[in-house]
Amino acid sequence: MPKISGYEIHDVRFPTSLSGDGTDAMNTECDYSSAYVALLTDSDLIGYGMTFTIGRGNDIVCEAIKQVSDRLIGKNTQVLFADMGKTWEYMMSDPQLRWIGPEKGVIHIASGAVNNALWDMYARSENKPLWKLIVDFTPEELVQSAAFRYITDAITKEEALAMLKEKEVGKKEREAKVRELGYPAYVTSAGWLGYDDEKVARLTKEAIAAGFNHFKMKVGADQANDLRRGKLIRSIIDDPQYLPKGSAPRNLNSEALRGKNAGPTGAVLMIDANQVWDVKQAIKYVEGLSEIKPWFIEEPTAPDDILGHAAIRKALKPSNIGVATGEHAHNRMVFKQLLQAEAIDVVQIDSCRLAGVSEVLSVLLMAAKFGVPVCPHAGGVGLCEYVIHLSLIDYIAISGSMERNVLEFVDHLHEHFVTPCSINSAGRYNVPTNPKEGYSIEMHKTSIAEYEWPNGSYWVGARKNKALSLIKSIMMSEGPVAPIVIILIFILSVAMSFWMLLL
Repeated sequence: MPKISGYEIHDVRFPTSLSGDGTDAMNTECDYSSAYVALLTDSDLIGYGMTFTIGRGNDIVCEAIKQVSDRLIGKNTQVLFADMGKTWEYMMSDPQLRWIGPEKGVIHIASGAVNNALWDMYARSENKPLWKLIVDFTPEELVQSAAFRYITDAITKEEALAMLKEKEVGKKEREAKVRELGYPAYVTSAGWLGYDDEKVARLTKEAIAAGFNHFKMKVGADQANDLRRGKLIRSIIDDPQYLPKGSAPRNLNSEALRGKNAGPTGAVLMIDANQVWDVKQAIKYVEGLSEIKPWFIEEPTAPDDILGHAAIRKALKPSNIGVATGEHAHNRMVFKQLLQAEAIDVVQIDSCRLAGVSEVLSVLLMAAKFGVPVCPHAGGVGLCEYVIHLSLIDYIAISGSMERNVLEFVDHLHEHFVTPCSINSAGRYNVPTNPKEGYSIEMHKTSIAEYEWPNGSYWVGARKNKALSLIKSIMMSEGPVAPIVIILIFILSVAMSFWMLLL
């Protein structure tokens, strides 16, 4: 079998801040970015992985990816694939790299990129999409692939094995069902804070026409404005006139809508604060939005404040508003405590915040044991491509349910991937079926060449355009100083270009 021989790492950044995509109360300036790695072997087998950031600092993550990848050089892939849980433990056990975590922050998300690349390589070696590779595992193989250290007080390997064996019944039927219907999705793209009312209304109507009935909006900057925006979205999603032609309102008594505060058409609204509030502030703010009847408030406070989330959940119960979090839950131990403390109604795993597929599997197993639905976060470049695999693994092999689950979908930047995700006419994710796509995260080489920071063609052009605009404004100004400034700008631009070439 091939051995790991090297890697390529790319700092890829997309200028989404120009369009307001990704904006929320905490993150007002987002350039969706990928710290991207290709693990190479001494054969033609390659594994692709990435983690997600929103711009500055992506280079720091890329350097950490290099440090983690070095640990795999020379390793036999057959040995690595034979026990992916043991491989994950080996990846995480470098004592000096662990010290700058441990198991959190930059080193953890970098480890996630590398572990994801290794799983991608494994799936490609078996000619299966990643989800299919894992759902075809025996219960013993799946348990062996997960990360159990520090969580056995919540779930043991023996408990997980018993759960998985029980779910073997009906596994083939569940796979056939989701292949036919697709996996339920919700849309966030209509609810970014940086969008004006006209754009919000237009995108909401487009989402309804595309078959969606779960919608999420960002909140937290101004309560009165959030209430107004929520009423605007509700006025559209609750109005039968906007339903697709031939569609009827959904059954409000169905299991899929139970406890979700669905409106008369069966539409569900969720809200997301992206961690902006203290605990008491969160309670008061969300109570003030009860009129728009959200299913849950996502990330109401600091992501690792377990007791804070528990207090918010308890206080909002009379309003029938749940609590969801996980996008920034930095490891399985945070999820363990959130579940043990009954602090959340929805588990929102992130394919890049956790340290790869092996750690994700451990969280899926815990969520299934505690009976909490998993609705993954996917609001970023590449995340939708990743997480459909994780939701399929959860439904087919672990929880056995997708009735109440919905997977986030944002319609941004999919064109940069070789095997992008897709949505069917019912507003559901299509199941990835290409046997060559692995974890679906391979990026087009042309996209890397265009958007790699700082010397990709887009970013070089952006700097030139900025310099030209500055020169033009100076030339239009009056006074003898203008020619001198222009000469200085020209010299500086030449020097900067030379410096960039040396990087």
